[in-house]
Amino acid sequence: MSPSNTNGSIDTPPRAPSPVHNFGTLAVHAGSPHDPTTGAVIESISLSTTFAQTGVGKPLGAYEYTRSSNPNRDNFEQAVAALEHAKFALAFSSGSATTATILQSLAQGSHVVSVSDVYGGTHRYFTKVARAHGVQVTFSPSIEIDVAELIRPDETKLIWIESPSNPTLSLVDIRTVATIAHQHGIMVVVDNTFLSPYIQNPLDHGADIVIHSVTKYINGHSDVLMGAAAFNSEDIKDHLTFFQNAIGAVPSAFDCWLAHRGLKTLHLRAREASRNAHLIATALASSPHTLLVNYPGLPSHPHYAIALIQHRAGLGGGMLSFRIKGGPEAAEKFCQSCNIFTLAESLGGVESLCEVPSSMTHAGIPREQREAAGVFDDLVRMSCGIEDGEDLKKDVLQALERAVVWPKVNGKLALNGHA
Repeated sequence: MSPSNTNGSIDTPPRAPSPVHNFGTLAVHAGSPHDPTTGAVIESISLSTTFAQTGVGKPLGAYEYTRSSNPNRDNFEQAVAALEHAKFALAFSSGSATTATILQSLAQGSHVVSVSDVYGGTHRYFTKVARAHGVQVTFSPSIEIDVAELIRPDETKLIWIESPSNPTLSLVDIRTVATIAHQHGIMVVVDNTFLSPYIQNPLDHGADIVIHSVTKYINGHSDVLMGAAAFNSEDIKDHLTFFQNAIGAVPSAFDCWLAHRGLKTLHLRAREASRNAHLIATALASSPHTLLVNYPGLPSHPHYAIALIQHRAGLGGGMLSFRIKGGPEAAEKFCQSCNIFTLAESLGGVESLCEVPSSMTHAGIPREQREAAGVFDDLVRMSCGIEDGEDLKKDVLQALERAVVWPKVNGKLALNGHA
């Protein structure tokens, strides 16, 4: 039996995670104290929006109003911070809300340098919304080479990196960019959505802020819309907390509870997704029906050396993309021919997904800009889930046959009068 204190509540040992704990232990225990009254090992869901006060301006506990803070959000933020090797983390209502809050926290007239190959929603915010409140963004296809030249003294406040990028899976040497940025007093933000904290920790490589669409790998079950940012600076914490509260782009307590539950198995899911993606990428690279395969876990990837430095055990993650022979028609036919991979946007869930970025997630980017970043109409993006890898491989190979070979065979039959 557990010992009890004089108030009748159950004494439980401190649950604060230690830096000596490995990832899996932190994932399960960080931000997960045992309930001091019941001893419950899983936190309750605190749905109350309002918290009682003992006097005017004297809350009973740490909470006043759920937009400002909530027990479930606090616990989830502690867990994300632990896994990203950060002192602090903040949760938001979506990944896009995370991006918007960071950009809105910049002063009018600020300048941002970003990699050109970014998520379509991020590109939309940079070009349509940020500009409206006086923030300019310059896109670079080779930021490690260009960043020093693109910095505008007294104007550039932020460098924005996706590594891997979406959807061509390009990598950026975070340390190289951060070193140059910090020489000019500029912050570096890294979107780590594609890899998750299990595979990459950008703060360890010099980034100032790491962000996630929690909807993806951290939650991992395609049933929560959330975002998060993690960092070590108390000044950044105070600054972003003010905007988080003022804007009100905060997640519900229930979503925080669900995302925290999903996070506890992140290491298991990320490992299996990476294993499956490597299997699929290898099969695609060997296929005569593909033009190009983008996967950081393959030695053929142009930035494979960066993956070996920045990624846990050189893992490539669960995302990949490839160009298919036969043009956009073949790309669409491939996605429709898959039986296990579902044709859908999003990524990072337990189920495998596929999509055509030029017509779906990145359709809002002008064609010239898309193609300059490598997003052609024949590019297919795949999110590998945790199904059996051999089943996924068979599904991909049969879909390739249907998309590339069958149209040719049917065409020849039609020419010979057998249609």
